[in-house]
Amino acid sequence: MWFAYTAILCACERVFISFAFYTCISMGRAFEFRKARKMKRWSAMSKTFTRIGKDIVMAIKEGGSDPENNAKLRAVMQNAKAANMPKDNVERAIKKASDKDTSNYKEMVYEGYGPHGIAILIETATDNTTRTVANVRSYFNKCNGSLGTTGSVDFMFDRKCFFKINPEGLDLEEIELELIDFGAEEIESDEEEAIVYGPFVEYGNLQKAIEERGLEIIESGSERFPHDTKTLSEEEKTDLEKLLEKIEEDDDVQNVYHTMAD
Repeated sequence: MWFAYTAILCACERVFISFAFYTCISMGRAFEFRKARKMKRWSAMSKTFTRIGKDIVMAIKEGGSDPENNAKLRAVMQNAKAANMPKDNVERAIKKASDKDTSNYKEMVYEGYGPHGIAILIETATDNTTRTVANVRSYFNKCNGSLGTTGSVDFMFDRKCFFKINPEGLDLEEIELELIDFGAEEIESDEEEAIVYGPFVEYGNLQKAIEERGLEIIESGSERFPHDTKTLSEEEKTDLEKLLEKIEEDDDVQNVYHTMAD
């Protein structure tokens, strides 16, 4: 009887140890997964703050540091708020932009083809175009792509401006009719926000019209939409994503657009 009882205890102990061991492994994997997600999120936030910081510098260099008299800066400040950019970061960017010794950033667009014939358009803001174009060319070369000339893929995209507004208490159909005269093409909406789209060249007109109507602009900017997209296999997607990841990690890169189907 004693031996049988001891055997049962040993068996239970082995089961408990095995359970604890695998639980630790599982918890370790879960921790690493959460850590990876958190690091990726922090990296994305850092990239967003860097982009907005450059936008602040360019806006102030162009139109001064008073948001009331600088529509472009006003829009960037709204974007900073929407991105939950810390106030200290915003103030540092404003102080940096106001310094006469701070060089301005130049907006440059680079175009090319990635693996499997996918067109890629890259928007950058840089204080050293020689560095930026060299980096972008190296990314294409390393990932079986090719950097093209100006206009080689730009025609494949439509550039639209957008304004995210608070839809609470608004008659969006009426707003859309009012904004058509200022370039608005459509309004997409859900319970939390409405997005006004129009041609990029109408950005200034739409911003002024929206502000004059007392509408709350949450965020604004521009996007490029491909006319056509191409479906890739999972293996082909992996090839392209290697290139896109390298490009997006570059500090000079603001936005990346491509013709791969989601």
